[in-house]
Amino acid sequence: MQTQRFRSRFLALLLTSMTFFISGCGGSGGGGTNPPDTAKEWAWISGADQDGPVPFGAPGPGSAPYNSDPYYGTLGVAGTANVPGGRNSSAYWTGKDGNFWLFGGDGLDGSPAPIEGLLNDLWEFSPATNEWTWIGGSSTLSNLSCVLGPGFCGFPGVYGTQGSAEVSNIPGGRKLSVTWTDSAGNLWLFGGYGIDSTGALSFLNDLWEFNPAKKMWTWISGSSVAGSNAPGQLGNYGTQGVPAPSNVPPGLYAATGWIDSGNNLWLFGGIGISAQGSLGYEFNNLWEFNPTTNEWTWMSGGGANPDANYGVYGTLGTPAPGNIPSGRKNSTGWTDSSGNMWLFGGYGIYPTAGDLAGSENDLNEVWEFNPTSKQWAWMAGTAGGIPNSYGNPGPPPGSYGTLGTPSANNHPGGREGATGWIDGSGNLWLFGGEGDDSVGSYGALNDLWEFSQDNQQWIWMGGYTTAWQGAVYGVEGTPSAANIPGARYNSASWKDSNGDLWLFAGWGIIESANGGSTILNDLWRYQP
Repeated sequence: MQTQRFRSRFLALLLTSMTFFISGCGGSGGGGTNPPDTAKEWAWISGADQDGPVPFGAPGPGSAPYNSDPYYGTLGVAGTANVPGGRNSSAYWTGKDGNFWLFGGDGLDGSPAPIEGLLNDLWEFSPATNEWTWIGGSSTLSNLSCVLGPGFCGFPGVYGTQGSAEVSNIPGGRKLSVTWTDSAGNLWLFGGYGIDSTGALSFLNDLWEFNPAKKMWTWISGSSVAGSNAPGQLGNYGTQGVPAPSNVPPGLYAATGWIDSGNNLWLFGGIGISAQGSLGYEFNNLWEFNPTTNEWTWMSGGGANPDANYGVYGTLGTPAPGNIPSGRKNSTGWTDSSGNMWLFGGYGIYPTAGDLAGSENDLNEVWEFNPTSKQWAWMAGTAGGIPNSYGNPGPPPGSYGTLGTPSANNHPGGREGATGWIDGSGNLWLFGGEGDDSVGSYGALNDLWEFSQDNQQWIWMGGYTTAWQGAVYGVEGTPSAANIPGARYNSASWKDSNGDLWLFAGWGIIESANGGSTILNDLWRYQP
């Protein structure tokens, strides 16, 4: 069942792609009680803070209003002044050497008067030196016609020959893709909302591999064009559980992905194209890709029929063959040390008693998938709720409890676009997103949570309990218990070799003096 709320929010997503700055989106840094101090500290590392713009090509403090222009420097050369421009919904990986990688997203290019669009630039960041390097892709969108308007500019993909690495190959500009890193350190990219080889805006189903040593992309699978079913290709599901060369997921964006110990790629959910060629449906299909055979397998889910994508929850904490999360997009995913795959929240179908097709809302469930047994288990969160202000049933507001104290009563509010990490002890970490706060208000969040696999309990670790709060930047490079990133969603995140958590950019709040929300390019480190 598709509700008016989704239609409105889907339109809003497209509209926010067309603007650089939106003011007056609710409260900001001065609108709530200060976040409580904690022994665990954030440090603002680089990027623009609330002090705002600077002369073009010279990042640093300036005067209001806020500005997050990029500085590309020289291709392939690291530099202390280099910084990606403000962006959200980028693709990101951690390399085998511990360096961080960033590709594209919806953001600002390097033109003298920056243009917002769907970027295809590739960056590498060294946590050892705190320096960015522009590796590939275009630094400017200024030579494009942008016939669809601001926010939809982007370079077409250069696909080359399928299966062959070539210097000229590069994916088209895009956002909300799915990424993996394999055991050899190669970076994998699937789909997203972006530009195909002809320049058409599309729901993409192309699969790419990037070799960091050779600095080359390889188009592996999927289509290079949107096709006759624009805005995206239809999927070819084949027989459930049976791999085949002709199998392929449909055009998808905002799906969730993992990689298993055998380097097989896993893909769940996302917004996609139905069998009838209609767009804007949340799927709950689970796919597996074998990079040795280059074959996809549709493992479970409702297939091409969006009305069959409701969940089966089963018994809390108990895996079962019939269990599966409902259709959803923009969830947060983790892989633990045992190779099990974890899923939190997202925006999707919310099954309730007497309503098998479900309504749509932000979700707060935690799921675990075992790739060996191929079974899902619903581990935490709410599988039934009360109608919200839109009239849709959903989980209750966030219940924060006492800072730093686990409790069976604690839980984040439903949300999408949160970012996450997994620490050395196997605990899941969750930051921000767009969803419901402690009083049921909807907006961008900056709360930090830890989820223990041992007892399936949430711990509120920092940040505000209410939405639309601004950042406390402190001194650049200096950790402080008072520091906190502003509320945001669709950020990039990494974990370094020391176990520190890194957060970059997203769409969100700066601080109260500037008001509103915008695309960010600040980089943060958290030391748990």
